[in-house]
Amino acid sequence: MCGFVGCLSNDGETWLEEQKAVVEKMNKQIIHRGPDDEGYYFDDAIALGFRRLSIIDIENGHQPLSYEGDRYRVIFNGEIYNYIELRNELIEKGFAFQTDSDTEVILAAYLFYKEEVTSKLRGMFAFVIWDKHEKTLFGARDQFGIKPFYYAVENNCLYIASEKKSILSVLDPQPLNQASLQNYLTFQYVPGPETMHTAIKALAPGHFIIKKMNEDLTISKYWQADFTPAANSEEHITAEIRAALFDSIEKHMRSDVPVGAFLSGGIDSSIVVAIAREFNPKLKTLSVGFEREGYSEINLAEETAEELKVENFSYTITAQEFMDEFPRFVWHMDDPLADPAAVPQFFLSRLARKHVKVALSGEGADELFGGYGIYNEPNSLKLFKNTGKMTNRALNRLARLMPEGVKGKSFLIGGTMALEDRYVGNAKIFDEFEKKKILVNYDLHFPYQAVTKPFYEQTINYDPIDRMQLIDINTWLSGDLLLNADRTTMAYSLELRTPFLDKEVFEVARKIPAKLRIANGTTKYILRKAVEGIVPDNVIYRKKLGFPVPIRHWLKDELYEWALAIMKESKTEHLLEKPYLINLLEKHRTGKIDHSRKIWTALTFMVWHRIYVEEPQMFLTEPKPLRDKIKQPFPN
Repeated sequence: MCGFVGCLSNDGETWLEEQKAVVEKMNKQIIHRGPDDEGYYFDDAIALGFRRLSIIDIENGHQPLSYEGDRYRVIFNGEIYNYIELRNELIEKGFAFQTDSDTEVILAAYLFYKEEVTSKLRGMFAFVIWDKHEKTLFGARDQFGIKPFYYAVENNCLYIASEKKSILSVLDPQPLNQASLQNYLTFQYVPGPETMHTAIKALAPGHFIIKKMNEDLTISKYWQADFTPAANSEEHITAEIRAALFDSIEKHMRSDVPVGAFLSGGIDSSIVVAIAREFNPKLKTLSVGFEREGYSEINLAEETAEELKVENFSYTITAQEFMDEFPRFVWHMDDPLADPAAVPQFFLSRLARKHVKVALSGEGADELFGGYGIYNEPNSLKLFKNTGKMTNRALNRLARLMPEGVKGKSFLIGGTMALEDRYVGNAKIFDEFEKKKILVNYDLHFPYQAVTKPFYEQTINYDPIDRMQLIDINTWLSGDLLLNADRTTMAYSLELRTPFLDKEVFEVARKIPAKLRIANGTTKYILRKAVEGIVPDNVIYRKKLGFPVPIRHWLKDELYEWALAIMKESKTEHLLEKPYLINLLEKHRTGKIDHSRKIWTALTFMVWHRIYVEEPQMFLTEPKPLRDKIKQPFPN
């Protein structure tokens, strides 16, 4: 797990004089991603920089790594879990290796398979390969978008980086992307490939880029998630799931440093821990919770750890340190991310880094196996199928006139809307009616449906549950969950691995009929069946808890003055109708209606705007309190 930066000049004439300072400035922004080592490569066309967190082949994994003399260079962030098997295949084909690193395997595989190399890799990755002779750059990002990849074409150069802030640090001030702002208010994150700055893009998951000097950049898709249900028995499917999970978790534990695991009170992390301890009985597990009653999974995690006979370390988060650390969290995200459940992982990563250098987590299980309660919605709304379009439109208008908080309002609105309009992913914060009240310059040309439309068009004949899951896989998973997972762990130089998001696990999950994912009034039905006898029964059938964060209560009490001050001081009047948002905070404090998610979305943007826009030099330095006060050295 590491970070990279780079600049490819389109002409190379003046590049030698400037390249070193540019790439060093970019690389300085991501020291947290790789405190163990740094490396650079320069020629008359390209400048590459790298920060390394040493996990595999600690002694010889220095990057940028060369191959075939000095013709090829590679910079790579991630882990390839089948690199040993792939290395042996390449040796049989006549390739020689100077290291035991997975990085060298990627480069050798690229020389043999060219663009098809992406289909050979099993893991998480973002990498760039430079061919000095052909003056060609090839870059790729993994199928699910576990690892980040940003780029910008500006100043006659192609800039690349693991984090957006690296590119932003060397560009002229960039205007905000109005479409991204509007989408953020809907989704609570900025949907890719756009970012909050117009010039900088995210390479989409499952895509690769090619850039030759003096030619345009090309972007190609090499993979796309889909569901193709197979008519197999429950017994056959559960056996396949078990085999795939054991194989994936065993390979995800390959490391030359200690590996631990996040453990909440839920089933996903418990599955990972239950299987991982089969390969390492001394596995360390990590958990966090909040001091407010009803908002901590620590007791449940400790009970699960005791049943599984693994060691558990926990930490309780206070409201005060939540406020204190929030600017640092926002800084690390690059773009605003208003998922309240993202912040606890910031503290979880801090705790984990004191004990291990690599951690496993359960991200992806819900999206692949049907873990969200909202996936039951198509079944609960079937009665509206026979009411007719005109009746549904009338009911929809009537429902919208109902006061907030009236029971049944959301049910009526949802039931009388098409799936394509109603479901945009796991979070939908502000609807278009309210966005028009919030935004100073609302633009009709940026409807939120534009983000999900391509995926709905590709799945027109799919089961509605399959369509909802594929929306989440293509948007929510990479835009929210995996972005948060990468940034919060990298903030503390911790590598996070996600065994559920293994391409072999997905090959099993994609064949499961929707009726076996959502069945018997529960979510992840077939996954729960598959781990019976592996995970304790009381954990298997425990209701999904999510990552509960008490912002609803805090914004009425401990966080109220803090939130009000942010809103009043924020210099966002040209973008947001601040009086409306302040009124929303007051209504939340004194009323019965929960506006916490909407308020949190506004607050997150305002803090982000302060760091990245109002004071342009602020983002060049990690906000205080300094990470050094809680970061402890960890031996290789």
